[in-house]
Amino acid sequence: MRTILFYLILLLGLSFSAAQAEVFERTLPNGLKVIVKEDHRAPVVVQQVWYKVGSMDESTGTTGVAHALEHMMFKGTKTVPAGEFSRRIAAAGGRENAFTSSDYTAYFQLLYKSRLPLAMKLEADRMQNLNLTEKEFSKEIKVVMEERRMRTDDDPQSRMNEVMMATSYEEHPYHNPVIGWMSDLQKLTVNDVKAWYKTWYAPNNATLVIAGDVKPKEVFALAKRYYGSIPMRTLPPRHNFFEPRQIGIKRVVVKAPAELSRLEMAYHTPVLRDPEHDWKPYALDVLAGVLAGNGSARLNQHLVREQQVAISADAGYDDESRGPSLFTLDATPSTGKTVQDVEAALRNQITLLQKNGVSEDELKRVKAQVMADEVYKRDSVFYQAMQIGQLESIGLGYKAIPVMLEKLQAVTAEQVQQVAREFLQDDNLTVAVLDPQPLSGKKLHQSEGGFNVR
Repeated sequence: MRTILFYLILLLGLSFSAAQAEVFERTLPNGLKVIVKEDHRAPVVVQQVWYKVGSMDESTGTTGVAHALEHMMFKGTKTVPAGEFSRRIAAAGGRENAFTSSDYTAYFQLLYKSRLPLAMKLEADRMQNLNLTEKEFSKEIKVVMEERRMRTDDDPQSRMNEVMMATSYEEHPYHNPVIGWMSDLQKLTVNDVKAWYKTWYAPNNATLVIAGDVKPKEVFALAKRYYGSIPMRTLPPRHNFFEPRQIGIKRVVVKAPAELSRLEMAYHTPVLRDPEHDWKPYALDVLAGVLAGNGSARLNQHLVREQQVAISADAGYDDESRGPSLFTLDATPSTGKTVQDVEAALRNQITLLQKNGVSEDELKRVKAQVMADEVYKRDSVFYQAMQIGQLESIGLGYKAIPVMLEKLQAVTAEQVQQVAREFLQDDNLTVAVLDPQPLSGKKLHQSEGGFNVR
């Protein structure tokens, strides 16, 4: 078994290195960084434009402005009427969308390779010529508020997660939801969105990622043609925010109409800053895999199958972000069990890890699974572009990808045990509980901040 795993890791690692060698980059005179990833397996291409700005760059009172602008980017320019962007991409047989996160905002199109000039022309147009009107904004902000109601206010697990984040982060902007607080959305104006657009949407604050059946030389020529004339802007500094060290466990209860109770435990953890020399984020990645990386991982095996204290249990950790991260554990109690039972069971698994560590065979299985997942994802041209854009936007850069996988494979059992001991401590912990209320009863009144804390 060990020999099979070793050769699997070696084979996957070699395959990845070969694929990674096909990445090309160039920066236009206006500061736009263009990255091209060749993949000739299918006659398709992905265009993604990543702006290095997200909800963590917002100010108090205007939370949600980054996401609101994302919506408004589809409302037309001087030459492309509202809704026409999407219609033209669809008519070309393509798909398009966008997303906003705490760290960045991105726009993408997936279409046949010969239609790349169309996608570039449209995207470059709205980078500089967006038509932001009061009429369109007044309609679209209502759409955003309804999105918040549906995805957060009326979704008990999302509400609990929002409260947990706001409780875990006291000072860091991750305290605020990406979609914004409802009280801010109600006061947001078209001028707020205009200011955000004029401040951050510039070629020297963006990365253009093209992946698919393309030739780099042709892509760079197209990028120069469509994006090259857009003037760069003077950008304000992006602040580096810090979260003070937590001292003492935090607990929060969220009451919401729901069928089942739920528990989430979140521990403050570091993120990757130096891919070559950091090791703790890699060990935390492996730790998450040991607990919940597959169906036979510890939480599923012990809490769900053996003890039957939970109907589901999971662990998560994200080492790739601009700000600090959280190592999370969550579970839904089985019938007849309580959140206290689940918390005790989760704590027992943590104690066993801290005391006994992990076996070498367990460690190898997790590493092989992580590596396999990463390489198999590269069957998707879209994911290849996503990974490049994300790493560029948070400051790590796509060249760190092979280094990160190499360092992940070097994690030892002792390091996994060490990070479990160092970070999975009560002084570092926030516990959120969903207290289910009758589904047929009157909905819980929300405070202005969007939640009630007990």
